[in-house]
Amino acid sequence: MSKTIRHPEPAQQSILDSVRVRLVEESEFKQFDCLLDQHHYLGSVKPVGERLHYVATDAKGQWLALLLFSAPARHLKQREHWIGWSNEQRRRRLSLITNNTRFLLLPKPPIVNLGSKVLSLTLARLPEDWQARYAHPVLVVETFVDVAQFCGTVYTAAGWIELGQTEGWGRKRRDYYVKHDKPKRLFVRALRRNATRSLQAERLAPELAVVEEAVPARCTQRVPQLRSLVEHLKGVPDLRARVESYPLWSLLAIQLLAHLAGAPRGQKDLAVFAGNLSQAQRRALGVRRNRHGRYPAPSQPTFFRMQRQVSVERIAQIFGDIQLQLRGAPSANELIVLDGKEPKHGSGDSILTAVSVPSGHFLGCARVDTDKTNEIPVARALFGELDLTGRMVSLDALHTCRETAHDLVQGAGADYLLTVKDNHPELRQPIEKLVTAPAADFPP
Repeated sequence: MSKTIRHPEPAQQSILDSVRVRLVEESEFKQFDCLLDQHHYLGSVKPVGERLHYVATDAKGQWLALLLFSAPARHLKQREHWIGWSNEQRRRRLSLITNNTRFLLLPKPPIVNLGSKVLSLTLARLPEDWQARYAHPVLVVETFVDVAQFCGTVYTAAGWIELGQTEGWGRKRRDYYVKHDKPKRLFVRALRRNATRSLQAERLAPELAVVEEAVPARCTQRVPQLRSLVEHLKGVPDLRARVESYPLWSLLAIQLLAHLAGAPRGQKDLAVFAGNLSQAQRRALGVRRNRHGRYPAPSQPTFFRMQRQVSVERIAQIFGDIQLQLRGAPSANELIVLDGKEPKHGSGDSILTAVSVPSGHFLGCARVDTDKTNEIPVARALFGELDLTGRMVSLDALHTCRETAHDLVQGAGADYLLTVKDNHPELRQPIEKLVTAPAADFPP
């Protein structure tokens, strides 16, 4: 049976041509909710997390339709399969998706194609509006259609894709879901080209990475893995006369887990990371029970005291052993990069670290006491502690001098890749004459 295609009458087409979509102003929220309560079968809703309210109007400014976008569902099997991301990626990137929580065409004389027109206009501006409000875009929008009430024709006509039916769970609070046994059809639409590829990428583009930075890092290792990890750290001598809740190796294990999770590693950040560990994880890491029978999280001052007493060299050796067990040895063909980093917040010494690129294997580090010296002599001393024979070593322009190059070649048996800037004009000028500049930028 063929379906009859309805076309808007001239008067309706005139209204369609005049439809505009705008954000609802804060003073209009009460009117917005009242109309949902009156005319939407689910009524109004208290949106969770980031949200935007839209209204579609005609040429006279009269309201024709209401739309609400808010936080997406935390878990959707069909959506996760469609995107192809991991559970951890979903947890950290979920804010790049939004849910069309409410869509209401107000009860006026029906206008053919009004729903799909309003949806298209809204989605055309949604990413930009989201960027302006929350400093990041959204890549995908999802919605649920109650199979007992609607067919989802409006979404299909607006280019949405149906992924199947949900299993009948609904959100009651931010992290609480209940079974309602009313499965709904799940529709999605990508808001930019290759959206799913971006969401499943190993690294997000800079404009999207701000979303991950706002999500607290989480320890993903299981309890048996944690118990194995702390065994490597028990050899670090603890110089404290009295140990209460936190053995030194327990604190070091938390710091290492924060590194593996990509969390910031300032003392305050470590305390936040430790606070997000479960009771079972803290117990496996060696935290001792308090008088209430709980395994407490170490505080910022605890990490401050710990970091003042440990030996950088000893910790570097232990971390290297753990890395070798977990990741294996780095490739002998990779570039070795030495780079110094200073604390982002507060005082403290900078650390010169050697890593392999692109695998990111940690090879060694040394503290730079900036009150007494700089990175140059520290780097030369570090050459002797690393196996650099036959390797290519890269350093920034600070280290571009004859003595450093000599130590790498004659002392360590390595080749070097040094940066030349305008502070070495006598060296840069002949290089520019002898070497053709690359056609485009390239990564170090």
